[in-house]
Amino acid sequence: MLSTTPVPLRRRAALGSASALALLLTACGAEVSTDAEGAAATRTEVERCGESVAYTPPKRAVAYEGGSADKLFSLGLADKVHGYVMPPANPPVSESPWAKDYAKVKMLSDDLLNKEIVVEAKADLVVAGWNSGFSDQRGITPEILDKLGIQSFMHTESCFNYPGFPQKVTPFEGLYSDLERLGKIFRVENRAKSVVSDLKSRVSTVAAKAPKTADPVPVFLYDSGTDQPYTAGSQVPPNDIIATAGGRNIFDGLDQRWTQVTWEAVTKAQPEVIMILDYGDQPATKKIEFLKKSPHTRNLPAVERNNFFILDYNEGISGPRNIDGLEKFATYVRDLDR
Repeated sequence: MLSTTPVPLRRRAALGSASALALLLTACGAEVSTDAEGAAATRTEVERCGESVAYTPPKRAVAYEGGSADKLFSLGLADKVHGYVMPPANPPVSESPWAKDYAKVKMLSDDLLNKEIVVEAKADLVVAGWNSGFSDQRGITPEILDKLGIQSFMHTESCFNYPGFPQKVTPFEGLYSDLERLGKIFRVENRAKSVVSDLKSRVSTVAAKAPKTADPVPVFLYDSGTDQPYTAGSQVPPNDIIATAGGRNIFDGLDQRWTQVTWEAVTKAQPEVIMILDYGDQPATKKIEFLKKSPHTRNLPAVERNNFFILDYNEGISGPRNIDGLEKFATYVRDLDR
């Protein structure tokens, strides 16, 4: 069986030396094993948060959350997915455009990702984000999985916080990059190019129709929190959704992903629209009720005008459904009476 261990470039010199030795011995008439050469030939080098890693095509992938699974399913890879881990925040998979694909694979857990789950599943690839799936605190990191011979793939959008190999790209560019990288790993490059081309075309169509104004509508994304709110900085998909649709994220100046702010900062920004991230276990209706009653928010323009837009959880985390959320929000912005 060929090894499925990811091979960072710093370790590839050893493979090269082994191959050279095999060639030398073969020239001298000796019979040698070509396993190392065969394994090297099946590997494809792909970036993992800025680090070049050599992957073998997976056959038992495990996905964490809807965004990861959606990326794999959008590339037609259901037969290469063994199962998924879906925490309570994720809405029911039956609501997914790829519900039929979810039905073909195993639900491994409805809790957070951990090492035991992927080892028991005999996974040969784990797809997740840094601090969203992979975690030092919970003992499941790419480095740990490397040592176990389990390949790992991290969402580009989450690499912004990855120690040692940070990357910073716009969230939509991160989405395109993920699909292209997964296409290389699974050897479905043409399919990936087609999917990315379609997503880019849809984004361009939205951008062309967006209101052109020097005063874009100010939008506050409300993720969660009562004492202090969690919101979207510039490094997560809702920032691109808001901007492309013709709005302005009131916290686009924060060079962060999901982050905590103060109610005072929200009040000062006077948002005209509040985008609610709708969790499976924290429904949007409850959040809207809170905003209408809270002294911090009940007098905001968005609340007084009942300007709430509900963004599905899987439209807000990195995945192909980002573009579904973009199209819906763009329609909302174009129809908004300011």
